[in-house]
Amino acid sequence: MDVITCKHITVHNERTLALDDVSFSVNKGEFLTIVGENGAGKSTLVKAILGMITPDGGSIEVDAHTVGRIGYLPQQSSAQRDFPASVWEVVLSGCVGATGLLPFYSRAQKAAAKANMDMLGVTPFAKKNYRALSGGQQQRVLLCRALCAAKEVLLLDEPTTGLDPLVTKELYATVKHLSSEHGMTVIMVSHDVGGALRYSDRILHLATSLRFIGTPEDYLKTPYGAAFGTEESDHA
Repeated sequence: MDVITCKHITVHNERTLALDDVSFSVNKGEFLTIVGENGAGKSTLVKAILGMITPDGGSIEVDAHTVGRIGYLPQQSSAQRDFPASVWEVVLSGCVGATGLLPFYSRAQKAAAKANMDMLGVTPFAKKNYRALSGGQQQRVLLCRALCAAKEVLLLDEPTTGLDPLVTKELYATVKHLSSEHGMTVIMVSHDVGGALRYSDRILHLATSLRFIGTPEDYLKTPYGAAFGTEESDHA
């Protein structure tokens, strides 16, 4: 079942064409990675799906059951890395959108936050200051926070930036587990094509327009993916 369908999406950033006639759909429980060069429109596409920007043309359809059940992990700024709050406070803040006008979190929301922390191994440092954590630990905390908002879909914008290879591998494995074992639909923007090839169900290659969407195996047969396939073989 398609949870998100984009039809002929076109977006201009001032006078620059950011997305040109992009059409695709994402299936429930799928792990889709969006790749492409800088300025290819990857983050713009994610923001359009989230409703943060309005396309100049085309439409984005979100399954009725999915509306309001999407979690988002944006690129982390240097200011956010120094955020002066405990890990527990950061994770629980992901429930803010569901509290409505209530000035407090419900018992169910706290239980869900705790369950996400247990699942991602964050609980042991729940009381620590967020800015005292390593980059990998911070990303796991932010992933927990996004999961507090996500019930159906998780959108990740460059979550592995600045992480060492081992932590990057762990993050990919965690996201893959959320998709394959918990049925979470995942859309990830990444420059790490090698990781996308190993963990994604499908890859979408953007260069303002859609140049490819399909399985990692088929991506390796394209001019975009062929170089990475050769590189993977050299390291085998």
